[in-house]
Amino acid sequence: QVQLVESGGGLVQPGGSLRLSCAASGSGVSIYAMGWYRQTLGKQRELVERITSVGTTNYADSGKGRFAISRDNAKNTVALQMNSLKAEDTAVYYCKLVEYSARQYWGQGTQVTVSS
Repeated sequence: QVQLVESGGGLVQPGGSLRLSCAASGSGVSIYAMGWYRQTLGKQRELVERITSVGTTNYADSGKGRFAISRDNAKNTVALQMNSLKAEDTAVYYCKLVEYSARQYWGQGTQVTVSS
C-alpha cells in the first residue's frame, strides 16, 4: 500500500511563495508520475502540475511561469514551488501518484490560503 504525506501548505500574502512537498512510502511501488492537483469548494479537482519518471511535465495555464515542479526519483518525493501567489490560488492541494500499473493514490490534502 502506498502512502503519500504532504507538507508545506499555509497562509501567505498575495505575491508570496510557498513550497509544497510530498513523500511516497510503500514497498514495491513503481512510480510513473507524481503531481499536484487542487480543489476549491464546489469545483472539480484540477491538475496543477505533474511530472513523469522521465521528467515530462504537464501543467495548467493558471500556474505557467509561477509554479515549478521537481521530483527526486531516488527518494520518491515531489515538490511544487509556487511563486507570485494570487488569491485565486487558494485551494486544497493534493498530491497524486500514478504507478506504471495505472493504480492511483492521493494524499490527504494541504490547505493553501492566499490572503492579505
